[in-house]
Amino acid sequence: MSLEKDINQSGFNNEFQKSVINILYTAGWIDEQIKEKLEQYGITQQQYNILRILRGSGAPLSTRQIRERMLDRMSDTSRIVDRLVIKELVRKIVCCKDKRMVDITISDKGTALLKTIDAIQHELDGVVRNINEEEARLLNELLDKIRCRG
Repeated sequence: MSLEKDINQSGFNNEFQKSVINILYTAGWIDEQIKEKLEQYGITQQQYNILRILRGSGAPLSTRQIRERMLDRMSDTSRIVDRLVIKELVRKIVCCKDKRMVDITISDKGTALLKTIDAIQHELDGVVRNINEEEARLLNELLDKIRCRG
């Protein structure tokens, strides 16, 4: 299906406008696809993102450090971390270097959940199943080029 049909619009001012709208629309579509897959595990995409950040860091992180690495930097990182603490997927520990700071680490339960989700990674990747690996590489290059500020 074409963007025009999906959003019921007959035309655009130019290809640049259509590209921006297409990226936004497609991002929303991908967001919904991944949301559906993560619902069965009882976590949101932002929670999943934080768990992956913590697992990948291999060391405790502050909420500021987590926010800097998040895909959605507008998220309320502290609130999301608190929800992960309630679910026992992460731990908050007072930082030994600065008592005003809190170190956040992934728990064994959080690591186990990520391992379970890792088993369906092909399903998460499958939201872009209509393109091949070379097209995915080209798409990544084009998206990187759009964000280039040089």
